[in-house]
Amino acid sequence: MAIKPIEINELENRTANVYEAVVVLSKNAKQISEETKIEYNQRTEIVNSKIKEDTISLELPINPDQIKLSKEFEKRKKSTDQAIENLLHDDITYVYREEN
Repeated sequence: MAIKPIEINELENRTANVYEAVVVLSKNAKQISEETKIEYNQRTEIVNSKIKEDTISLELPINPDQIKLSKEFEKRKKSTDQAIENLLHDDITYVYREEN
C-alpha cells in the first residue's frame, strides 16, 4: 500500500485550521469504521446461519463464502482514506457544539 501525500493547505481550506481538520477526519473515519464493522457482522451472521442449518457438528468446516466475504472487505478502502476523500470532496458536514 503506497503512501499518498496530501496538501495540508487543501485540508486547511476545508476547515478553519489543520487541527480542526484532523478532528473532523478522525471522527468521520471512526464512523465509517463502525458502519463497516456492523455491515460485516450482519453479512457474516447470514453466512454462518446457512452453515449451521446445513451441519450440526462441533467443528465448523471452512466456509468459502465467509473467506470470499472477508477478502471483499479487505479490498475496500481504509476508513481513514475514505474520510480524507469525503473532506476533500465536501461530502462531510460538521457543526460546532454550542457552549452553555
